[in-house]
Amino acid sequence: MTNQEQVIAEIAREVVARLRAQMQQPQSASAPAFAPVSATASASPARASSADAHDGVFLTVDEAVNAAYEAQKKVREMSLEERGRMISIIRRISIDRCEELGKMELEETKVGRLDHKIQKLKNMRYVLGVEAMHSEARTDSSGLLLIEHASWGVIGMSLPVTHAVPTMVANAINILAAGNTAIFAPHPSGKRVSQYALQLFNREIERECGVANVITTVLEPTIESATQMFQHPKVALLCVTGGPMVVAAASKFGKRVIAAGPGNPPVVVDETADLDLAARCIIEGASFDNNLLCIGEKEVFVVASVASAFMDAMRRAGGFELNKAAIERLTQAAFTFEGDGKGCVRAHVRKEFVGKDVAVLAAAAGVSVPASTQILFGETDEDHAFVVEEQMMPFLPIVRVSCVDAGIKASLKAEHGYRHTAIIHSKDVDAVTRMARVMNTTIFVSNASSLASLGFGGPGYLSHSIATPTGEGITTPLTFTRERQLTIGGALRIV
Repeated sequence: MTNQEQVIAEIAREVVARLRAQMQQPQSASAPAFAPVSATASASPARASSADAHDGVFLTVDEAVNAAYEAQKKVREMSLEERGRMISIIRRISIDRCEELGKMELEETKVGRLDHKIQKLKNMRYVLGVEAMHSEARTDSSGLLLIEHASWGVIGMSLPVTHAVPTMVANAINILAAGNTAIFAPHPSGKRVSQYALQLFNREIERECGVANVITTVLEPTIESATQMFQHPKVALLCVTGGPMVVAAASKFGKRVIAAGPGNPPVVVDETADLDLAARCIIEGASFDNNLLCIGEKEVFVVASVASAFMDAMRRAGGFELNKAAIERLTQAAFTFEGDGKGCVRAHVRKEFVGKDVAVLAAAAGVSVPASTQILFGETDEDHAFVVEEQMMPFLPIVRVSCVDAGIKASLKAEHGYRHTAIIHSKDVDAVTRMARVMNTTIFVSNASSLASLGFGGPGYLSHSIATPTGEGITTPLTFTRERQLTIGGALRIV
């Protein structure tokens, strides 16, 4: 057994011991689901049974799925108003306890910014719920066709370490609105806060609505438990958020998969753009939660004739410019490089820099920056590691291009065909249209922050599952439904 496996086993034993102790006494909705764990417990999960489950947290995948399966029988019979009550509970807890949950998530995952962890939970009001559910009716002289959207059943969902609780909340709102239940597989580095939040939601939903275990999880998430979830016969549909390996693993079992894949969103700034607006928007999106969002601006291609003025605008908006030497130091610290030096060298992001604060990156670059600095930026070429890789940290590479069409071409290359997100700042509607057509991304934003696409200061709506490889886009309750049709021939056409 490796050291990591030993630590995991000790943590599992500690959590089981605490859960058992808590089940001997009632617990209020405001009390923590379990205390922070240490590596000193002696209880063994191997001897535990379903009686040890507590507010949706189960020892085995089979128990978690079966509990969600029984709950779904009740949820699917609920009216939209009743489902809306469950969703209101989840929203209320997310917002009322945003500081507590945000702090817990940052302390456990160690990525991102506390103020933005809190804001992400407040933003759960932008997630579509029962208001997205609707039926359709079509009639002609031959009769009537009724189209309704039915539930799938139990949905298996993975959670990323970058947005553990927000992803769970957004997905829970979507799936409950559609009449489903879910089993969640959190990333091991975000499991404790995910379990805690899940227990809060379940406890209040059972108290107010009379249904237990509408969302479930396992006590010790592992690759093996995720695989068991993917292939469980009572899991009808999978929704996975994570890297290509997670998506590939989920696709092996013959189930429909809604997959949120990678992105590397480029930004084009042309000579017609409002440069101060562009700088503010780009920094807002790229600095949010230290650039952990998959939609966040990752690299900027600016037309050379306005590049210097744009750099000035970036400084005015709260950015700090790194010179070439500082960028090189940061690059060597933030990436490892694979290759023999004779051909193409592939860069790999060092995990310890993902989602870290500006101050951490500045120290690696060998510079001191004001505490108010929102993001670092600096000029690179279009083949630089910071341009090519989805680096998820608060540094923006800026690349000069000869014209807007050169910027669009470079953006297409940098986006790698992920079809995720692209952004342009331009007053030339023809240029905006050309880029939108060429990029063919799921999300395309013009003259706004990337955040506008998810409802933050824009007309979009929110989900943390953006299904690009499988084409569903920003998920809604309808994403998690089956279309059913009722045909009545020769009747019910009344006009």
